[in-house]
Amino acid sequence: MRYNFNEIEAKWQKYWAENQTFKAENNSDKPKYYVLDMFPYPSGAGLHVGHPLGYIASDIYARYKRHKGFNVLHPQGYDSFGLPAEQYAIQTGQHPAITTKENIATYRRQLDQIGFSFDWSREVRTSDPKYYKWTQWVFIQLFESWFNYDTNKAEDISELIKLFEAEGNANVNAACDDTVEVFTAEDWSNFSSEEQQNKLLHYRLTYLAETEVNWCPALGTVLANDEIVNGVSERGGHPVVRKKMTQWSMRISAYAERLLQGLDTIDWTDSLKESQRNWIGKSVGASVTFNVNNHEETIEVFTTRPDTIFGVSFMTLAPEHDLVSKITTPEQKAEVEAYIEATSKRSERDRLSDVKTISGVFTGAYAEHPFTKEPIQIWIGDYVLASYGTGAVMAVPCGDQRDYDFAKHFGIDIPNIFEGVDISEEAFADKDKTIIANSDFINGMNYKKATKRVIYELEQIGQGEGKTNYRLRDAVFSRQRYWGEPFPVYYVNGMPQMIATEHLPIELPEVEKYLPTETGEPPLGNATVWAWDTTKNEVVSNNLIDNKTVFPLELNTMPGWAGSSQYFNRYMDPNNEDAIFSKEAIDYWQQVDLYIGGSEHATGHLLYSRFWQKFMFDKGYVNHDEFAKKLINQGMILGTSAIVYRVAGTNQYVSKGLKGDYDVEELRVDVNMVNSSDEIDVEALKKWQPQFNDAEFILENGVYIVGREVEKMSKRWFNVVNPDNICEDYGADSLRLYEMFLGPLEQYKPWNTSGITGVHGFLKRLWKLYIDDNGLKVTDAEPSKDSLKTLHKTIKKVEEDIENFSFNTSVSTFMIAVNELTAQKCTSKAILEPLLILVSPYAPHIAEELWNALGNTESISTAEFPVFDESHLVESSKNYPISFNGKMRFTMELPLDMSKDDIEAAVMAHEKTQEQLKGRTPKKVIVVPGKIVNIVG
Repeated sequence: MRYNFNEIEAKWQKYWAENQTFKAENNSDKPKYYVLDMFPYPSGAGLHVGHPLGYIASDIYARYKRHKGFNVLHPQGYDSFGLPAEQYAIQTGQHPAITTKENIATYRRQLDQIGFSFDWSREVRTSDPKYYKWTQWVFIQLFESWFNYDTNKAEDISELIKLFEAEGNANVNAACDDTVEVFTAEDWSNFSSEEQQNKLLHYRLTYLAETEVNWCPALGTVLANDEIVNGVSERGGHPVVRKKMTQWSMRISAYAERLLQGLDTIDWTDSLKESQRNWIGKSVGASVTFNVNNHEETIEVFTTRPDTIFGVSFMTLAPEHDLVSKITTPEQKAEVEAYIEATSKRSERDRLSDVKTISGVFTGAYAEHPFTKEPIQIWIGDYVLASYGTGAVMAVPCGDQRDYDFAKHFGIDIPNIFEGVDISEEAFADKDKTIIANSDFINGMNYKKATKRVIYELEQIGQGEGKTNYRLRDAVFSRQRYWGEPFPVYYVNGMPQMIATEHLPIELPEVEKYLPTETGEPPLGNATVWAWDTTKNEVVSNNLIDNKTVFPLELNTMPGWAGSSQYFNRYMDPNNEDAIFSKEAIDYWQQVDLYIGGSEHATGHLLYSRFWQKFMFDKGYVNHDEFAKKLINQGMILGTSAIVYRVAGTNQYVSKGLKGDYDVEELRVDVNMVNSSDEIDVEALKKWQPQFNDAEFILENGVYIVGREVEKMSKRWFNVVNPDNICEDYGADSLRLYEMFLGPLEQYKPWNTSGITGVHGFLKRLWKLYIDDNGLKVTDAEPSKDSLKTLHKTIKKVEEDIENFSFNTSVSTFMIAVNELTAQKCTSKAILEPLLILVSPYAPHIAEELWNALGNTESISTAEFPVFDESHLVESSKNYPISFNGKMRFTMELPLDMSKDDIEAAVMAHEKTQEQLKGRTPKKVIVVPGKIVNIVG
């Protein structure tokens, strides 16, 4: 009987689907375990072999936990809103919903054929109105909440209104905009309804505000920082500029300290936690206010080194700072405006990472030093960001390298307040040892004492105070896109109003065009039925807008991370139409026990999800303020790209070995046209793209050899390997084993299709242990000691490997076990049946088939994991080498607990000893228990 993997895998995938083998119940006598993958965006290209790496690892662990007696929740769904589907719609006119549905069908087929144990009854799609109803619901809860620093949590906005009615806002310790003005209870009562709503917007956890954003004109939308690479959009490579727009934002900054402290309570990778700590960026120092000469305005700066205030010789503002246009002198106006225009084309990341370029412009204005009253030049420079701190820095060139370089470059005075003191970078960083010299009232003090004194003196003159600052900024939550969650918001006299939750979801309308309108409105501005009737509580035609009972709806949509910020909780109760989830479901599943996904989401999805979880916890909807106990970042499977060499300025392509003789340009081509000897099919290449049709190929030894480069597997580099082909040629079990065998889960690993033959050969050998040409050969024979030893050392190693997520070494262990059992000619069911359970999480299809062949009627997923018995690994006997005058002549197995005399007696009585001695009496018998016996003479 041949190992027909294609038939076997199709058979068991059908069985699992029909029997809902992996469906989890929301109540069970078993302990629960929740395994989660970061759900995929269903692109038109489908999966490549790099995508399933984390899914295979999580599936192994989920299957293992089922064997260990857990009720396992292992769901899957699709992050199905996003820019790629919208861009495709713009190009083809095909509705994003259609292409998304088609792409999901492809993903589902590919995921199923790899044999994942997903509970598909819980599938979610972020673009499904039944799902995004609850994303809209969370948005409303955030809008109706504020953050109380006194209680350190979110509270209902009605409580804030009560405080305003009773005492105004002077004593309210809340997260709010910096522009909030103090008002009394009487003021509040005299405010109009619109004025009160406007005041509340400064406190709400989601709010409207004019914000500096990354605007991509070609895509017609705002982009997040992580959607920009080298100053251009990641999608399409289009220029991005900074501009101000009225946007919805999330007040994530209110949770900065809790987000920071929470990292100490979760088992996430150190590198990921460090990324979030750096992104949150906690700094302790002082806020200092500088008056601007000849202006009423002041400049606030935050510094971690207030003790260096006497070394300030100039100030630098971010080019986009609000004050720049107000304080710039007429003489400097043209130069300043030109600089601002140039800076707007650089992303924040580029500006932060560029430590070499020195650029800036003098505004012509001066600030006044708080203590010395000396004039201080005010410059603008793109190394200062409006979104970080206050958008202004006090420059101390004698204590900061970047300030020093800036001052040196522009010829600004550099006063040395550290005369006679080591001001090297190392010494300056050592805060405990830094001595402040020649600095008025802090002369001779060390860092700590000087800092306290400066803060005290600033407070006395009303120009500063001690402060803790965070780099974390509020998250822009608006996108000028069509294919995203609509906001449940309409506008009355320009003020946002929430649609009552019982009328959700507010579904995306149909539009003819997916581009912004001719007047610059987002794509929803093209909708003709996009107004809210407050009497009928439904979406109606725009023609009916009268601003009395029918009002305009929000034209922006939510960002991609909106739908992924609570999906892990929705999985617990995905079909609930009355609530985002029931209390019973959240009480049972609690948290994600194991989350596997990419580290690239550290400061995006993972940070935003933690923020939403903490908010939901504050409001009493969940019972943990961290959503995932443990998180593992899988590495990446790299592709091996194929490179052809075009002679510069021609349409000639020269083979790799000859490229040194020419000035060449490198072009990547489809790896599927290249064989294992790196030879490309030139005729196939000519048909692949028009540019190669009439190209001339300069060959070596009659063939064209391509170059190779190991890099990220991507459609962009044409180095993608389709899992469909691997499953067809070798089977899903081979794919699963090979991806684990490539190396440790967290590492980057190059793909080499030829290497899969090794694990495929192993599966064939495994099959032959159970079945030969005559059929099943497993018997009820008693297992040998050697076979029991092989089984139990395999149980021990595999269990340790899975618990430590060392899946690659398990595959090696399986290979060793099968080789040993084959050599032992093992046919015992007592050995081979538990071996299948060990293999099952890794290669579930072949395990199910052989399990069934052994007479089992239930799925192998229901079987208990074998229990390790150490006694089978304890040696009870020793195979002694028996030597004569130092030369070994034969071996003899004897119990390990025999005494020296008994060993000697047994050896001397052996017939082979008598043959060697031929009647002679030995001079000496040397016995080393547990090691050797040597007969001398």
